[in-house]
Amino acid sequence: MAKKQKTGIMGGTFDPIHVGHLVTAEAVRIEYGLDKVLFIPAGNPPHKQDTGVTPAIHRYIMTVMATYSNPHFFVSPIEIDRAGPSYTIDTIRALNTQYGEQTDFYFITGADAVVDLPTWENIDEILNLCNFIAAARPGCDGDLDKVINYFGEKGRRRIFRLATPELEISATDIRERVKQGRSIKYIVPESVESYIHKEGLYL
Repeated sequence: MAKKQKTGIMGGTFDPIHVGHLVTAEAVRIEYGLDKVLFIPAGNPPHKQDTGVTPAIHRYIMTVMATYSNPHFFVSPIEIDRAGPSYTIDTIRALNTQYGEQTDFYFITGADAVVDLPTWENIDEILNLCNFIAAARPGCDGDLDKVINYFGEKGRRRIFRLATPELEISATDIRERVKQGRSIKYIVPESVESYIHKEGLYL
C-alpha cells in the first residue's frame, strides 16, 4: 500500500502575502514532514465582505511570485475560481475529491483563528476531513487547550500546535506602509514588492 501524501493547506487573503506566511509554512512543512504546501488565496472571504479586498488576480499573482522559489510550495486558484463566498468546508471537500484518500491534509493557520473554530461553518465535518496546525508565537497559545478540549477526542486527534518564529508582521501594516510611502523591503519578497509598486496597489 502506497504511503499517504501529507499536504499542507495555507489559506488566507494574502493581501499581500508576506514573509511571515512563508516562514510559518516552511516551519510547519519541516516539523510535520509535509510533502507540499498548497497556498490558497481566498476568493471572496465571507468575513471580509465590506473591507475592500484587493482583486483576486493580484493576490493570486503575488502568491505565485512569493512561493515560486520553494519546490515544496504550490498555489491553487480553487477559491478564486469558485463563485460566491469562500467557505473552508467547500474547499476541503473539493480537495478531498481531487486528491482522494491517499492524501492527509493539514490546515495551517494562526492560533488566534483556531480559537474561533467552534464558530466555523460545518466545523465537525472539517475536522473529519483534515487536521489543523495552530502556528503560535512562543507563549501565545494559552487558549488552544480550551479549544482542543471543546472538541474532545476529535480535538486531541486533529488539532496540533507549533511554536513559530516571532514575526510581528501584518498585511494591514504593509498596506498602510505603502500608502504612506514607507519601505516594505524584507517584509515581503522582492518580487512582491516590485509587483505592488508596478501595479500601484494600496495607494
